[in-house]
Amino acid sequence: MDTPLHTIAVVGLGTMGTGIAEVLARAGREVIGIDVSDAAARKAVTALEASTARAVGRERITEEERRNTLARFRTFSDLQAAADADLVIEVVPESYEAKQQVIRELDAVVRPDALIATGTNALSVTRLAAESQHPERVLGLHFFNPAPAMKLVEVVSSVLTSPPAVEAVTALARELGKQPVAVGDRPGFIADGLLFGYLNQAAAMYEARYASREDIDAAMKLGCGLPMGPLALLDLIGIDTARTVLNAMYAESRDRLHAPAPILGQLSEAGLTGRKAGRGFYTYAAPGSSEVVADALTPQPAAGATGGRPVSSVGVAGSGTMASGIAEVFAKAGFDVVLAARSLEKAEAAKARITKSLGRSVAKGRMTEEACEATLARITPAGSLDAFADVDLAVEAVAEDLEIKQQLFATLDKVCKQGAVLATTTSSLPVVACARATSRPQDVIGMHFFNPAPAMKLVEIVRTVLTADDVHATVREVTTKIRKHPVDCGDRAGFIVNALLFPYLNNAIKMVEEHYASLDDIDAAMKLGGGYPMGPFELLDVVGLDVSLAIEKVLHQEFRDPGLAPAPLLEHLVAAGCLGRKTGRGFREYARR
Repeated sequence: MDTPLHTIAVVGLGTMGTGIAEVLARAGREVIGIDVSDAAARKAVTALEASTARAVGRERITEEERRNTLARFRTFSDLQAAADADLVIEVVPESYEAKQQVIRELDAVVRPDALIATGTNALSVTRLAAESQHPERVLGLHFFNPAPAMKLVEVVSSVLTSPPAVEAVTALARELGKQPVAVGDRPGFIADGLLFGYLNQAAAMYEARYASREDIDAAMKLGCGLPMGPLALLDLIGIDTARTVLNAMYAESRDRLHAPAPILGQLSEAGLTGRKAGRGFYTYAAPGSSEVVADALTPQPAAGATGGRPVSSVGVAGSGTMASGIAEVFAKAGFDVVLAARSLEKAEAAKARITKSLGRSVAKGRMTEEACEATLARITPAGSLDAFADVDLAVEAVAEDLEIKQQLFATLDKVCKQGAVLATTTSSLPVVACARATSRPQDVIGMHFFNPAPAMKLVEIVRTVLTADDVHATVREVTTKIRKHPVDCGDRAGFIVNALLFPYLNNAIKMVEEHYASLDDIDAAMKLGGGYPMGPFELLDVVGLDVSLAIEKVLHQEFRDPGLAPAPLLEHLVAAGCLGRKTGRGFREYARR
């Protein structure tokens, strides 16, 4: 297409439409804002005035640039105002009827060479394009909220879209300072296609009362570095919107993971659609407010006696990265630590790793030399579990192999004093299977740290059906004392984090298998569109493809859901020895060290 996209109409001035209009106006485009509601139009102008005023206050733009930006944005209530537009972007409610009506009416209004873009994130672009007399000029242009801040734009072409139209809109996205990603027409595209499956599983997890809303959200923020927890994000997006997206995804995929959790329908039908309604999974100060207020489900702070057992000494079994990290955490918090490995040499090597870690903290000014020496003095290496005879809490951090862990727990049962708490750091194996290897299953609990243990704040506390109340209370108290955030969950595969994380990673692999998108585009989409610290393939290569496959298999075996079956591509890479960064090749290749 040779016509430059200079004059652009935005149909629908809700939050997203207003954000898109701001991006365009600030980039020098003439913007025609159209909304049947005069109130929405006035609100859009007010929002642009406020945002540009803030930009001037922060010295990002000058007052003259602000005046010019405001002058480029004009609002109307009739689609006829789009007659001179080079591109029209519709951002009306997520409904085929509403969007099809706009596209049909635009056919009679805009020039033959003008482009029409739908801002849908769930509906079929092909089906919408078929409503136009010129389907070759209709495509998808999916911005992310808030549009001024989010860098990702998904450019969606159907089988009817002309390549010049895609090229023109892609060029525009780059000129707006966005990163365009080209995708085909299927519900959810890349980012939402991966995001909404994860959100749906989080809603189902909450509905099953497996964990509280606060613990689910805290687990995903602290365990994965996400900017928001899934239930808070559903409230922000709108529970009714999420349900619409999931219905569209399920209609195409027939994957049970995309079938909307019943609670989404219940909340939607009750009008409890999230922040915009003042109540969804959480309760807010007012409709549209971001301030969460206490309600009947808000956890109450525990009062009075804690009810836990006294813990002053801790035994850590293992010599790997996780074991040494956990030992470091306990020692820094003032606990006496026995670090036991299969030999004294291995235990001393693990302590040497801790010495290096603490040395880096001293060099960066995060710890004094005196505190470093005191911490190291609290750690005693040992070549046998016999050294755990007097510890109050024994934490195993050995290989993720059930037989090995059961043998270790059988030994702990013989060695540790009565009343000692026995904890496993397993990330995927049944805690109760470790407990049954002892004569005191009531004393056994899961204490799942995240790697690297000194840095990661989350600890999943996994209670079995046999775990005693005071053991659970003890581990919660200890977790708080070591400055970690405890979340409670039951003894089932994946606990909270891995049960939500790995199906998302598996679905990303399936996208590549189906040739829907490239590794780079998927990673970029999730980082720029979802705010994830790493893309799924970056993360898979860091975690290790063999570890990821093992967790996927455990999840599939536990829940028996076909959608959780490991992607064949993951199995093939593991079989070929391509395990990620540790082998120099996984989904990507890495320089050998």
